[in-house]
Amino acid sequence: MLDLTRGKRRLLLIGALVLAAAAGGYGLLERNYTAPGPSGKPVRLNVTAGESLHEVFAQLAGLGALRHPRVVEAYMRLRGIEPRIEIGVYDIPAHASPAQIVRRFAAGQVVLDRITVVEGTTFAEFLHELDADPDIDPTLRGKSARQIMAALGHRGQSPEGRFFPSTYIFSPGTPDITILRMAYRKMSSMLARVWRRRSAQLPLKSPYQALILASMIEKETGVAGERRRIAGVFVNRLRLGMKLQSDPTVIYGLGSRYHGAISIRDLATATPYNTYTRSGLPPTPICLPGVRSLRAAVHPQKTPDLYFVATGKGGHHFSRTLATHDAQVRRYLARLRLDREQAARPKAAQ
Repeated sequence: MLDLTRGKRRLLLIGALVLAAAAGGYGLLERNYTAPGPSGKPVRLNVTAGESLHEVFAQLAGLGALRHPRVVEAYMRLRGIEPRIEIGVYDIPAHASPAQIVRRFAAGQVVLDRITVVEGTTFAEFLHELDADPDIDPTLRGKSARQIMAALGHRGQSPEGRFFPSTYIFSPGTPDITILRMAYRKMSSMLARVWRRRSAQLPLKSPYQALILASMIEKETGVAGERRRIAGVFVNRLRLGMKLQSDPTVIYGLGSRYHGAISIRDLATATPYNTYTRSGLPPTPICLPGVRSLRAAVHPQKTPDLYFVATGKGGHHFSRTLATHDAQVRRYLARLRLDREQAARPKAAQ
């Protein structure tokens, strides 16, 4: 039997009490770490560059999502928990425990927004969408297209057509120039890829000319099955030295002077983009083309057609000869007149 003196028994008792107190204290820290948080509603936390864990916890406490930030820090130090907190915005659920919040940091669960750039959007329209999005930092507001391209590191380039239409995901507070960089890089990559796989003997001298042609195709039709055929018509005309006679290029050249309906006068108005009065491609793209139009531009359909005109019902009529084309144009104009007359009649008379 173990025989202990009174002094030794006292020391053992004190040691046991200290261990019990330590265990109880640790248990208290652990319970605080895993207990539901005080906030009865979700909280949005914005973590900026250079903020320490202490500063982030202080911000959470100020938002009412953390009850004892120093206690949480103490427990994390004891456990060796050192999460890397990514810069961004976090949505903290109602009553989230410190443990749940820290796991959210460790997983990098930042709030992500998105902006969708539609195929056929112009650069000016893209800028407007960026400027109107409340979650995007408008660092380029008020700058000219020339200044924007210089800021992107592409001084002297025209911006039209250089940005790929797609959906871009970003954290709230992302600068507009960051999204433009993503769209520029994506278009550059996509254009290089389709140009490498182009058909032989195209009358196009550079990827940029393919981009210009793709933008015209994008504006001419929304019918996927027509893109390569329209490309074939334009390529045939380029080979023969014929004017391209594309209405969308005329409209683009008119800018704010265009009011929704193209006229004979518009077709005769001299601008660098009037392909009725000037030969060859326009000087720049006229919109941001999508990948299907890019592919159509470098893989045009082999066709004898030299003309096309809208049907008025979606899609186009294609013709080999001017006589057939003129007949189709007359039919199209007659349909437009009939539609206008029917629209103008009183409902009771229809």
